[in-house]
Amino acid sequence: MGALLRPFMKWPGNKYQILHHILQRLPAGRRLVEPFAGSCALSLNAPFDSHLVCDINADLIHMYQSLVAQPDAFIEDVRALFCPENNQGETYYHFRNKFNETEDPYERALLLIYLNRHGYNGLMRFNQKGKFNVPFGRYTKPYFPEKELRAFVERLSRAEFLVLNFEDVEELVQPGDVCYMDPPYLPLSSTSNFTTYATNGFSFVQQEKLARLCERLARKGIPVLLSNHHTTEARELYSASDMQLIQVQRFISRDGNNRNKVEEVLALFTGETVSGQGGEPGGQRGAAW
Repeated sequence: MGALLRPFMKWPGNKYQILHHILQRLPAGRRLVEPFAGSCALSLNAPFDSHLVCDINADLIHMYQSLVAQPDAFIEDVRALFCPENNQGETYYHFRNKFNETEDPYERALLLIYLNRHGYNGLMRFNQKGKFNVPFGRYTKPYFPEKELRAFVERLSRAEFLVLNFEDVEELVQPGDVCYMDPPYLPLSSTSNFTTYATNGFSFVQQEKLARLCERLARKGIPVLLSNHHTTEARELYSASDMQLIQVQRFISRDGNNRNKVEEVLALFTGETVSGQGGEPGGQRGAAW
């Protein structure tokens, strides 16, 4: 495999830095199905002929759809927002308010990339009213990701993009599919449960439903690879999988200022593991930083 393609969106928690671990563990198949697509780091790089890219964040999916539908016009319209006069707090908050007020999907798609690159730490955060609330980032010269935008179009122009709750993916999978699940992570502590990148959050009940979904898909012959923090809860939730542990260096505080290594699990659900051969984490322990 050549150089990895980077997503055009800044995305805390994106899988770019551990792609080599994921790609080594991801089963082969005809179509890759991602119910938690996020920045599409995996879809951009995994060797599949077909992709089903899903996320519950409608703005994210509409942005991808707008980009691949008319890439040249879309990229030029985004470029117009990346100018020195737009890199100041007053203008940023004007565009943030505009994003929160407009219902036009194309305008929201353009503004989302601007906000992502000019906002603090590239956060994707919405309040309970569904309003984007990330503060101004104060970057000297925000990067315009034209190269990454064009690479996305080249790689995923024929992908199917759907706004979808992860529970609904069960009705869409087909023989030959492989699923990768990258849900909001289980908290490492009682103060780290930050899951409001979509306005509905992600509860422990949903974590349990996701684990059971992975088991059902595996029984139907659809292998599933899932990422999460390695916690006591994860070991219990994914007991019907084959778990591999990896070390990941990342920012672990809400303000992004505390960089440390955390342990993650790559849980592989297959027909064999759900038949009783899964269990405690084992295999090779990887390292990613």
